[in-house]
Amino acid sequence: MNPKIFVGIAVAALAAVLGGILIMGPSIDLESPSSTSGTSDIPQIQPIQIELEEIVVSKISERSATIDVAFEISNPNDRSVIVTTMDYQLYETGYSQSEQLGGGQIGHRAQGMVEFGSNYYTLLGGNSIILRDEIVLRNSGNTPELWSAFESDTNTWKVSGVVFYNLSSMTSGQENELFFEFTQ
Repeated sequence: MNPKIFVGIAVAALAAVLGGILIMGPSIDLESPSSTSGTSDIPQIQPIQIELEEIVVSKISERSATIDVAFEISNPNDRSVIVTTMDYQLYETGYSQSEQLGGGQIGHRAQGMVEFGSNYYTLLGGNSIILRDEIVLRNSGNTPELWSAFESDTNTWKVSGVVFYNLSSMTSGQENELFFEFTQ
């Protein structure tokens, strides 16, 4: 058998398939439903809910104190939500109302193009997740009243911040923000 015959048959079959696609063409429905309700196609989501789960001084010594912070984030929507970042600031209000003791960022916001290996949290519809962070404070010796409050466990806390979230895809919907402030 001549191999040119097999190549010729393959080329003819490919040409027949492409010709069929060109002849049939894409089917486009040009009729649009006459909707005058004014609703937009952008999916609307309910705001997520955040609660301060706990603030605990877990370790204390003469040189440092370790503070564990936990937040519970709930999704009241039926669809999944991606929590990209949570930024927060921690204040010990017995020591100072305006001087920030610590804070942090949980998660990671993509910059520009979609990044691989991003640290964000997918929160399924109707579920919740607990995000934890640890803050280590160094004792400079200049704040003995703060350190005695740590040792006697009489701290009064204020935590404020913002959570950034969007629908179940990094590219669908708009980015949403939820500002929060808790005292304990």
